[in-house]
Amino acid sequence: MESLLVHLPALLKLCVAALIFAIGLGSSLGDLTYLGRRPGLLLRSLLAMYVLVPLAALAFAKLLPLAAGVKAALLVLAVSAGAPLLPRKLSKLGGGAYPFSLVVVSSLLAIVLVPAWIELLGRHFERDVDVSSVTVATLIVKAFLAPLAAGMLLRLASPALCERASDLLMKVAGVVLTLTGLLLLALNWRLLLQLQGPGMLALVSLMTVALAVGHLLGGPTEDDRTALAIACATRHVGIAVLVASAFPGLRTVAVIAAYTIASLLVSVPYLAWRRRKETAA
Repeated sequence: MESLLVHLPALLKLCVAALIFAIGLGSSLGDLTYLGRRPGLLLRSLLAMYVLVPLAALAFAKLLPLAAGVKAALLVLAVSAGAPLLPRKLSKLGGGAYPFSLVVVSSLLAIVLVPAWIELLGRHFERDVDVSSVTVATLIVKAFLAPLAAGMLLRLASPALCERASDLLMKVAGVVLTLTGLLLLALNWRLLLQLQGPGMLALVSLMTVALAVGHLLGGPTEDDRTALAIACATRHVGIAVLVASAFPGLRTVAVIAAYTIASLLVSVPYLAWRRRKETAA
């Protein structure tokens, strides 16, 4: 059992890297620069992900009678934007270039914005918390930019073949990732009891607010609204782990497990509603 617990996180990282590589195989340079040609959408996206969602989490932490660990978890998850698997989540809705471009831009900005938010959170908890931009940059380069660039470079040699390989690899890695995540949750179910009812309700409420913020600021295009909603309600787990480790006493696995459940409870019904609406149209 202990050996399994040790290897599951490594398998999760491998699956995520494979999925990002697959996203790179199916993406072009035009996808990468999509938001650069739409400054209005870019500004609304960053406002939603990096300002309004963290402010909502801070409001929950200030106003609700929650345990200190739950408050820290809310704030840690709120600042960990830039979910690398957003294009995969929206693939069945035909999300197009926007989700891909948004993930790249938000991941690059996380190098500066995440340490800035962590410093503010440290003051809120009266702790000396230090996560440097170099540390965040190293994480993003290794876990996201490197496999993404490798996939995009390989695509230049054979776009059609890479497009097919991208779909197959995304399906296989996605299934393995889901099964591994569920197994990790099952093996760590006791840690979820630390959050109890109010803590879990607060996390679900934060994800719901984040979803609503993204939906409202996504603009007139339905696909963009859906993409930004899911982007706001989806966290970069690697950054969340890094930030959580900076707060003494915060159980990282419990935070990630609770976020996973809260995210599923909110995003799955929302995506199902969006699919039905798209089909009806």
